[in-house]
Amino acid sequence: MIEKKEYEGVFIFDHPLIQHKLALMRDKNTSTKEFRELVSEVSMLMAYEVTRDIPLRPVDVETPIGIAHCHMIDGKKLALVPILRAGLGMVDGMINLIPMAKVGHIGLYRKPKTFKPVEYYCKLPDDIENRDVILLDPMLATGGSAAAAVDFLKKRNIEHIKFVCLVAAPEGIEHFHGVHPDIPIFCAALDDCLDDHAYIVPGLGDAGDRLFGTK
Repeated sequence: MIEKKEYEGVFIFDHPLIQHKLALMRDKNTSTKEFRELVSEVSMLMAYEVTRDIPLRPVDVETPIGIAHCHMIDGKKLALVPILRAGLGMVDGMINLIPMAKVGHIGLYRKPKTFKPVEYYCKLPDDIENRDVILLDPMLATGGSAAAAVDFLKKRNIEHIKFVCLVAAPEGIEHFHGVHPDIPIFCAALDDCLDDHAYIVPGLGDAGDRLFGTK
């Protein structure tokens, strides 16, 4: 993992497997099935680094041969919160690696003309305020939806939040950190810019449509 120096608090994954799979995702000829599988695989690989700072406690484990001095997660509670609908594509990969995490959902959509986020659904675990939250959305474009989702989480007294996406635009990072400078951003790529329709360039298209085969 490398940190993009021009953006404090933004971490870009340079692992060869992540970059290879991202290249396949970007290809316009990649099928819905393949795209969905790639998103899940990359999400699982990213989860490995995103959870690196989880505290551990020492434990002794009896093996068939003797006692091993090991470490286990120190009771840290996690929650995955995808932003609907595209964020759903990232859940399975992460839950495969951290099956003890609970899953909440936040539903947002962008108004076509203003690109402003509108909430239409929010369902979170009852103990969400006691959990470290990993917020998921494949694309950080304008940053409006991600920033609004963090607003909803902070209103519920959640203190520890990380935002994880596949591709980010500079405009999205600047808006997001302009509102929430305390929230780290983890992504697989930082692209060039947004076009007139607020799509990331070069991006990978509409992640939701490509995940679910819709247009």
